[in-house]
Amino acid sequence: MMAETKKYEQAMFGAGCFWCVEDDFRNIEGVVDVTSGYSGGVTENPTYEEVCTGQTNHAEVVLIQFDPEVLSYKDLVYVLFSFHDPTTLNRQGPDVGTQYRSVIYYFNEEQKNIAANVIETLTKGQKFEKPIVTEVSPAGEFYRAEEYHQQYYCKIRERHPNLR
Repeated sequence: MMAETKKYEQAMFGAGCFWCVEDDFRNIEGVVDVTSGYSGGVTENPTYEEVCTGQTNHAEVVLIQFDPEVLSYKDLVYVLFSFHDPTTLNRQGPDVGTQYRSVIYYFNEEQKNIAANVIETLTKGQKFEKPIVTEVSPAGEFYRAEEYHQQYYCKIRERHPNLR
């Protein structure tokens, strides 16, 4: 008798610098893996330096693998809105540029509808003082960021254990 293989789902979000976004999602129960990368642009296999110019139109994103038996896609979308400002266009804190835009890339119509419903609920509930500008678009090609970007904050904490 073979063991049953777990079926994981994917989510892809941009919410500013992927270092912070990756670290925030990595610590949520039900998230299996988080990978930093780029999506939504026109250049194949972009580098960090190219994305930073704003010329590729890529967003810094995280690709999340999650267990839907533990955590729903809807919950992930709410988490996304809990730790970034979705009302600032092409900016998060000191990071400015299209690569830092707030974006939800969906993999199917169900994810698209969930994202739209969450945005509508947050808007009607006046969760934010300004309008939500989060882009909701179909997922395109995901390009994994360079290795030094992966688990960036985990690597810093390993080198400097007194940091939190």
